[in-house]
Amino acid sequence: MKGSKDASDRKDDLAKQGGKFVSTFIQRLGKPGRSAFMAAPGFLFFTIFFIVPLASLFLLSLDKPSIGTSSVQWMFDFRNFERFFGRALYYNAAMLSAGLAALVSAITLLLGYPLAFLIAKTTDPRRNTTLIILVLCAMQLDMVIRLFGLMVLMGDVGVINEFLRWLGVIDKEPLNLMYNFTGVVVGLVQFSLPFMVLSLVGVIQGINPSLEEAARSLGARRWQTFWKITVPMSMPGILAGLLLVFAISFSSYVVPTLMGGWKVVVLPIHIFQQVAELGKWQFGATIAVIMFVISFFVMLIYQRAASQASGGRI
Repeated sequence: MKGSKDASDRKDDLAKQGGKFVSTFIQRLGKPGRSAFMAAPGFLFFTIFFIVPLASLFLLSLDKPSIGTSSVQWMFDFRNFERFFGRALYYNAAMLSAGLAALVSAITLLLGYPLAFLIAKTTDPRRNTTLIILVLCAMQLDMVIRLFGLMVLMGDVGVINEFLRWLGVIDKEPLNLMYNFTGVVVGLVQFSLPFMVLSLVGVIQGINPSLEEAARSLGARRWQTFWKITVPMSMPGILAGLLLVFAISFSSYVVPTLMGGWKVVVLPIHIFQQVAELGKWQFGATIAVIMFVISFFVMLIYQRAASQASGGRI
């Protein structure tokens, strides 16, 4: 028993000495050194799991096209990019992907802002919590399960078409709500709307109520106060929500596949076909690189537009 106590005491002493050593080491680093030391684990994770794969993707897109080869061969060849821009099929898919993502971003903003405004202005804690839970409930189920639910709702013999038949609005031919552009838009809006709402709620709640009260006291109407005070002050949340929804919609593969029925061919579908079906990793990597570049420039455009709209506060 005495020996075990001595061993336990030695372990405690070693732990205390180790803690003192780490504490002394961090204190001697200084403020810049402490910041770098605290950021090192996150930066290391970011480097290994984002920068390295992204760099490998860029290098793979510059390799000579070959079937079944997924490793970097260090062959600087631009034929993959020439193939992409030389065929209207891929160019049109890029335009469709960007246009689809922009449309979904605009629709989610129009639908999500009123809901976020209602949640942010609800002062009753119970009602506020209930509304937040309702928004989060949409994110609890897997995306594929949610899309299957939409398919039951929007199919040719789904709930919507059967209800319209019961009302006598349609006779035999159902409304084409799925396996087209409309179905993809509805699926992406349904999936990305909670992200827009959550991006806006915190920003709207952070707006000082005295600013709105001052505008009202100076004679501004409710709509004038909303457009000239609330909307500009909530621009950071609008920007964050637009960027997030655009990225989700632009890179989505499952939604165009299930809701579009392979008829709405966007860039992620081309990547899947080139890599999984044809084994052309180099061309698939080229399409992915082009998607990354498009997303990067869209982010810059959003940032500049939002900075101008908010008077340079962003």
